[in-house]
Amino acid sequence: MRRILVENARRKSSQKRGAGAAKVELSEVDLAAESVDDRILAVNDALEKLAAEDSLAAELVKLRFFAGLSGQQAAAALGLAERTATRLWAFGRAWLYRELQQA
Repeated sequence: MRRILVENARRKSSQKRGAGAAKVELSEVDLAAESVDDRILAVNDALEKLAAEDSLAAELVKLRFFAGLSGQQAAAALGLAERTATRLWAFGRAWLYRELQQA
């Protein structure tokens, strides 16, 4: 799921698809926030940095964030104790929050 979202965001922002063109949709006129695609790319970049620092925490975040697994399910998928998964989830969320705030 992560790859699909990231590739979709990259495809939408490519020059071939008119990334620089002034395309305005009426449903987005009043929005002041950045687009969802930009946030997905930022999360993907941050996850790659997290994987370099702590690959297990990055895998857990991917399972929780992109696959939608619960804490128990993600812990079982990675073969971790539930308390360890909870600790890694807290670390991963805090790390990503800090990284995304700096961007």
